[in-house]
Amino acid sequence: MFETALIAFTTFFATIGPLDVAIAFAALTAGYGAAERRATVIKGILVASVLLLIFVLFGKTVLALFGISLPALRIAGGLLLFMIAVDMVFARPSGGTSTTREEDHEAAGRPDISVFPLATPLIVGPGAISAVILLMAEAHGDVVHMAVVVGALTANLGITFGLLMVAGQVQRVLGITGVHVVSRIVGILIAALAVQFVLMGLAETSTLFHTP
Repeated sequence: MFETALIAFTTFFATIGPLDVAIAFAALTAGYGAAERRATVIKGILVASVLLLIFVLFGKTVLALFGISLPALRIAGGLLLFMIAVDMVFARPSGGTSTTREEDHEAAGRPDISVFPLATPLIVGPGAISAVILLMAEAHGDVVHMAVVVGALTANLGITFGLLMVAGQVQRVLGITGVHVVSRIVGILIAALAVQFVLMGLAETSTLFHTP
């Protein structure tokens, strides 16, 4: 179970990106007071948690509804994770884990950024959603396995919450260079994991096609 926990934790750390979220939040709330910033963080984390819980509980139902097989999800999820990993290694902004320029412009004019863009897409982006559905589907109904995945997700949300509460200090201590160093290291690990997901999906697809 340690390997499962490590894979889940690393995957969520990459797709949620607590450090990147904290840096973006610090920039978006530069004019906020301490109480306003704290209220925004709490509301944003609560909304993000509810959104992710929906995919934890009903992700498999969504797959069945659209007739998507687990091998297909592994391949698609692996490709998406690989693209995110490449962006992390080269320190480029990724649409899977961050906001676009248009979304940043829209957020700048919003009095309340807790739901958009903090909860989504900064915390709950396409990458995080895909990771939740994929890792929960990998559990095959095993309660312990699912609990480990949820625990890893909860841990990352907790880390995100903590970093958001001290976002200004994180920005000053790490700076852009420090965040990029961490992102590059995690990106390399996620790239390898993504390739593994794709290979597993292809192997299972090949088995299905060759089954008499």
